Amino acid sequence: MAIHELFPYLRVHDAAAAIDFYCKLFDVTEKFRLTEPNGRIGHAELDFGNGATLMLSDAFPEFGLESARTIGGSPVALHLHVDNADAVIERAVTAGATLVMAPQDHFYGERSGSFDDPFGHRWSIGHSIEDVTPQEMQRRYTAMLAA
Repeated sequence: MAIHELFPYLRVHDAAAAIDFYCKLFDVTEKFRLTEPNGRIGHAELDFGNGATLMLSDAFPEFGLESARTIGGSPVALHLHVDNADAVIERAVTAGATLVMAPQDHFYGERSGSFDDPFGHRWSIGHSIEDVTPQEMQRRYTAMLAA
């Protein structure tokens, strides 16, 4: 078996607003959307570049497909590498996201922080600040836990 791509798929309470939020915040483009006559979005795809696609739709509770907001959030976080984590997180908060963790340098060689978007999904945004081997990461992690 060959795996060619992995697509995150979000269920949101207002897909049209989420598409607008994500496109503006991340400067991505909408590939397409499939809309029911009542306006509910059954499927949409956003092009994040470099082959990365985010799929999303409105919730379909009649099929057991609830939004993150409806069920009180999601245990899944989306991690996005960007050129400048601080700038993206600042833009997100200005656009209505809730800051969870301000950007900071981490032992694993990344500067990152996180926010919850208005649709109940957590985003971790980071950029690389140093190349760290898995062995060095483990050493630093063990030292951090011992402190």
